Amino acid sequence: MSGFDRDLAALPPEQRWREWMRRVEAVLFASQAPVGREALARVVGEGAPLELLLDDLRVEMEGRPCELAQVAGGWQMRTRPGFAEVIKVAANLPEPRMELGPFETAVLAAIAYHQPLTRAGLADIFGKEVPRDLLSRLRAADLIAPGPRSPSPGAPYTYVTTQGFLARFDLGTLDDLPDREALTDAGLTREQVDEAAGGDDG
Repeated sequence: MSGFDRDLAALPPEQRWREWMRRVEAVLFASQAPVGREALARVVGEGAPLELLLDDLRVEMEGRPCELAQVAGGWQMRTRPGFAEVIKVAANLPEPRMELGPFETAVLAAIAYHQPLTRAGLADIFGKEVPRDLLSRLRAADLIAPGPRSPSPGAPYTYVTTQGFLARFDLGTLDDLPDREALTDAGLTREQVDEAAGGDDG
């Protein structure tokens, strides 16, 4: 980074601000994963108010097919949902995201709220075993990952959610998980979870 001018002190204030915005946009555009504050701060001046730069960039992107989202502890540039079908048709590619059915959503919610959670723990919640292939699909979609070994006999694996889970559901951290009232609105009350579990063949 020698010779890299972060502060751009020689530029007029308005031009300096625009250059900082372009740098932030370039970093976000090049990254497939959310970019944290520390990484973005390395390309702008020490006195640059990064949050204000991001706010201005978000406003500037209004009306574009891409949007700036704050997820998984960082920021990410991504295509607006309304253009997903357009991209799929033009590129002739399969849908990039796993579609979640009611039971898959319920399993994911159980892991999110009770992690680290074993497969036996999931069975206790749903009153039946959760199929291994369902958990494999959630892992392949980068929504869950193996967690620490459980202290219970046999030290079974546990499951935890991932950064991909946070990004999928527009969450900054797990502290942003909705409360029970919001879960009810989303169809995830205990009764609805039970119904979803009963409707899966396992």
